[in-house]
Parts: sequence; structure tokens; C-alpha cells
Amino acid sequence: MKLVTYQQSGGAMRAGAFIEGDTKIVDLAHAHENAFGEENPAFSSVLSIIEGGSGALDRAYETLKKAGSGSAIERAAVKLHAPIQPPPQMRDCLCFELHLKQSFAAARQIRANATPDPEAALAEMERTGALQVPQTFYEQPIYYKANRFSVIGTDEDVTWPRYSKLMDFELEFGFYIGKKAVDISKDKARDHIYGYTIFNDFSARDAQTKEMGGQLGPCKGKDFDNGNAMGPCLVTADEIPDPYNLTMICRVNGEEWGRGNTSSMYWKFEDLIAHISQSETLHPGEFFGSGTVGNGCGLESMRFLEHGDVVELEVEGIGILRNRVLTAL
Repeated sequence: MKLVTYQQSGGAMRAGAFIEGDTKIVDLAHAHENAFGEENPAFSSVLSIIEGGSGALDRAYETLKKAGSGSAIERAAVKLHAPIQPPPQMRDCLCFELHLKQSFAAARQIRANATPDPEAALAEMERTGALQVPQTFYEQPIYYKANRFSVIGTDEDVTWPRYSKLMDFELEFGFYIGKKAVDISKDKARDHIYGYTIFNDFSARDAQTKEMGGQLGPCKGKDFDNGNAMGPCLVTADEIPDPYNLTMICRVNGEEWGRGNTSSMYWKFEDLIAHISQSETLHPGEFFGSGTVGNGCGLESMRFLEHGDVVELEVEGIGILRNRVLTAL
């Protein structure tokens, strides 16, 4: 099922499901009441559906069967939010080695270009090993806690922070935790994935390059309003039996800037869950990003966004996440 959070003009956020090739939405709460003559509290939000477990999802499938398309809402007539906005928690991880290699090479060039003698600065960074893929990446999954309050949905604008000149996007996908648990073993981890969505981790590259020397992870390079775009829907895990063979494509103004495949992940989602859940309880609705797929951002090819650019991220089996970037007035 493709679950969505939508809003009609002047209304509240509501939980629904895509039908008819993602062109229409069935309001699950309304459809359930019409089909069964009673309210279902689980359908008050997508997060509530996740918290309701397999029983709530089964009931959602039954509801869709009875509802049909007669009372469905046209997708074009509503605003789509992120599937869970905001999520209870979100982490962005580093799963793709190629992206790291290419991005660190570009970051060294950016830092060198900001010095009086870029060639000498670049040579010095090469000599000292500055801005290289850390050995830790190969030893354990790496992640940071992202700003859940900056989450937005598809077709929303992203206003670039005033302190940055290098605007970039990141082609990612990710998953939502389905049930509360701690110390999850790798062989049981897949059972805790509820579903998947697309994630665009917009990044202020100049700010990020400066602050990464502090070794505390990204700060203002990532943290700004509307910087975390997610959607257009949450595809439940039963719809994607193999998340490790999905084509990922990024386009800017209709032009393809890069593509990759989830088969190139160095760390799988099961690795993330097993590592992060050590002595730390995970809760329904928490989001884990994959990190950027190789060739999935402008930085890797030294191309950056401009005012008015429209970024489209497409992941096979999920859909297209679309956002326009605007510079601050």
C-alpha cells in the first residue's frame, strides 16, 4: 500500500492511500466509516497506522477493497505532506561508498578554491589526508540525527539559507521503523521495517565543508527550514520485497544529473538497525535515511542549484519527489 498524508484547503492533515496509479487518494478514516459504520482510531494518521501494527494495515487493505474509487479524491486537488510530518525521530546514515569518495574529492576542491593558492592548498590536503573517507565508515555504520522539524513533502518550495551560496540536493531513500524494539539482531532486522520513502537531504555545501572539520557531523550545512523533503508516499514493505535492486534517478529542470542503484549499498538497512538499536530502543515511525547514492548529488560533478530550479528524485517502486529551490529575498 502507498500511504500518504494529505491536506485539503483549510483542513487538517489526514491519512490516505494512493490508488489508480497514484492519481487519486482514498481517505482511510472516511472510507472505513462508510464501509463498516464505525470510526477506526488507527486511521487518524499514518503514524497511528504504523503504531497499530499488522492489524491496522490489514484493516486498511480491507477498507480499500470496500471503498473502491467512487469517493476518491484527486491527487491534484490536495497538498501532500511528508508521510509522517514530523517523524518521531530521524537519522541519516552513510550507506553508499561511491558517493563518499566522490564527495570528499569535490569538498577538497571547494575548500582549496576558497584559499589564495588553491593548487597548493589541494596538494596539502592530499598530503595530510584531509577530507578523506574516514576509516570508521568501513568499520561500522555512521549516522547523524537530522532536524525532524524541517521535514516537508513533495511539491513544496525550499528557501535556501542566506548564509550559503552553494545549493545542492541529495538523492536518498529510507525506511520507517514498524515496531518498538531494542537490541535487534541483523537476521531479524528486516521484520522491523514498515515501509519506504524518498528523501532529499538538501545541503548547503559551503557551510557543510567549513564545519565538518569540527568532527561533530553536519550542522548548518543541513539544518535550515524545509531542508528535509520526503515523499510522495510511504510504500509498505510488502510492496517492495527487495529494496536492494531499485533504480534511483535525479533530475534538475527535467535534465538527468545522475542515477544509481540500491544494489551498490555498502551498508544495508539491516546493518543500520542492528547497530543503532544496541542498547537504544527504536520506536514506530522513526525514519532512517540511506545517505546519498553514488552520482546522486550535484557536488559529485561540481554542479550546483540556482534560484528556481526544480529537483526531481525518482526511486523505482516509490514514485517521484519534487521540490523547487528558491533563494531568499
